[in-house]
Amino acid sequence: MILTKQYRCIHSTSCACTKGHLNEDVIFLIFRHLNWNPKLIAAFSCACKWFDDVAKRALWKEFCRVRAPKMMLDLQSSGSHSVDGNWRALGKLLIYCSGAAKGGLFNNVHIPGHFVYRTRFSRTSGKSFLLPQCRSDVLYVSDPCEHLDHGEEGDVGFFRGIFKSFAMSKVRKMLIGRGAQLHPSEVCPYCKAKLWSMLQAKMVPQSASCRLGSYEDCVEYYVCLNGHMLGICTLLPLSDSEASELEDT
Repeated sequence: MILTKQYRCIHSTSCACTKGHLNEDVIFLIFRHLNWNPKLIAAFSCACKWFDDVAKRALWKEFCRVRAPKMMLDLQSSGSHSVDGNWRALGKLLIYCSGAAKGGLFNNVHIPGHFVYRTRFSRTSGKSFLLPQCRSDVLYVSDPCEHLDHGEEGDVGFFRGIFKSFAMSKVRKMLIGRGAQLHPSEVCPYCKAKLWSMLQAKMVPQSASCRLGSYEDCVEYYVCLNGHMLGICTLLPLSDSEASELEDT
């Protein structure tokens, strides 16, 4: 069921969205009992502005902590009680593959976005997506979400990630130093912030294709102003990947 977001409380035309609702502690206990179900949190936040505020401040935060506890501890270890781009955006990044719209970020690739049951995010893998001079930055990157047999595009993989303290990162400093331009029209599917192209900034290392198991010249990714990353690659056929591993050993 798709719910339309309401900016006036649907319980009463005179409700100011701050009175007459359940206590926040009760709401917290209900969703804890529901194991922070993201679909129910999303439906709850559509009811009214007050519910949406509770979801953004508390419910999505707990969802993220339960879904990726070690990653959340690391992202907050700098002393921040929040994360770049807000908890709802991070919650969506954990469970949603953004896909690609035809004529959008990834040209003619058209693969609808979709929810994923579970995705592994790795800080170690994130190093492979950074130039050597930026590898003191912390970046968590997902395994590629595979979409096989897409015509001329072949086997396509989408991946996503998040930087820790992106505002202080070397990647951001280098993007600004190189005069990288923000995309004129497309925005981050998770937080709606503007995007930098790492490919246009010539900041995609060869190690990225090795980590993804993709062709070297078929890796592209973007980073938004809040440090969310989304990218695409053309995956090597399994036999080619195995052959490359044999050649490297």
